[in-house]
Amino acid sequence: VQLQASGGGLVQAGGSRRLSCAASGSISRIGAMGWYRQAPGKQRELVAAITSRNGTYYLDSVKGRFTISRDDTKNTLYLQMNSLKFEDTAVYYCNAEIYRPGGQLPDDYWGQGTLVTVSS
Repeated sequence: VQLQASGGGLVQAGGSRRLSCAASGSISRIGAMGWYRQAPGKQRELVAAITSRNGTYYLDSVKGRFTISRDDTKNTLYLQMNSLKFEDTAVYYCNAEIYRPGGQLPDDYWGQGTLVTVSS
């Protein structure tokens, strides 16, 4: 099983960016999924998460600007980021709890990270 994150890049402050994270491999179903970020010199933090029933969580600083969503038909997670700020600059990582065929408990998987740079 692999998670492939994409969509990072350079964007001006106030702009938008959409991140995607596609899961591939031997997958029975996917549980909770989330986006984390790590800025230079800082710890990794949870930005947004979504459950298998589409319950969502957002970091206070991104509420109203970011939207997390998932398409289970494509095993893909999204993060729509609007009104980007300089402080949103970070490497963004996706995470997913994935049930393998025949497995009773999920395994935890991480994407490789995609860099979002917001210029002020």
